[in-house]
Amino acid sequence: MKQNESSLTSLISAFGRAYHSQYDTPKIFDDFIAKDLISQKEFSDIKENMIQGIPFFNKDIAQRFQDDPDEILKWITQVQLSPTPLARAAYCEKVLLNEVRLGLKQYVILGAGLDTFCFRHPELRNSLEIFEVDYPATQELKKQRLDDASLKIPSHLHFVPMDFTHHLSFQNLIAQGFDHQKTFFSLLGVSYYLTKEENARLINHLFAQVPSGSSIVFDYSDENLFKEKGMSNRVDNMVKMASASGEPMKSCFTYYEIGNMLEKSDLLIYEHLSPATINDLFFENRTDYLTAFETIHYIHAIKK
Repeated sequence: MKQNESSLTSLISAFGRAYHSQYDTPKIFDDFIAKDLISQKEFSDIKENMIQGIPFFNKDIAQRFQDDPDEILKWITQVQLSPTPLARAAYCEKVLLNEVRLGLKQYVILGAGLDTFCFRHPELRNSLEIFEVDYPATQELKKQRLDDASLKIPSHLHFVPMDFTHHLSFQNLIAQGFDHQKTFFSLLGVSYYLTKEENARLINHLFAQVPSGSSIVFDYSDENLFKEKGMSNRVDNMVKMASASGEPMKSCFTYYEIGNMLEKSDLLIYEHLSPATINDLFFENRTDYLTAFETIHYIHAIKK
């Protein structure tokens, strides 16, 4: 994504997490700090823009709830905006915390945006070095928002500004204290916007520089991305919105293709979550609109 688009995407994502933390029950992923990184005006502006945009998402819902803007907002966030970011964050952090229990000392967040992991887990201050990688403009925005929220950047949180999708510089990481040791990477909400070749090159570059036992959690879309409509056309809407924003979705994979790509970088799939499995794990027995997004899968892969 371009720098300004990255900043906007980070803001919208933080809005979705903040909304879920404040209004949804039960919680899939409780980012109780996200609301502190968004001003009240921004929250209100995003909310109003989404409500005004309901005819694009679903004309029937627009008609049915025309006098209930709060229900329209709930529908948009729970159907379209939040399912994937919430569940993939919950899954990624579950894997990460298990790795920490097994002795992990180093975590790299690729495309960190307004991530708040460091501030939600102060108990890891002396045991886990955290490296956030993102565009310089996005990171400056985040630093300003942390300052506005009176959140002090701790010594184990390191900002590494770069466009890693085009050129991943380990020198930039090393300059911030990155060490050649077992590392956990998260790559969430990124693979769709890269070509298959760019995804393969990024994974290969990441794992050529770290030892055996290092691992990654990422999400990807299966081969139905450009064919599946999804509940209330939400998959089709997602693809159309990406294209309209000037940052089209470029890749989807069969499970065989994902496995083959990882194998070439000496990685093995340790765990694979299909949409059905994701729904069972994170969305079962809910009484609201939240369900696992069609076509989206999660992978935890480990270097041999």
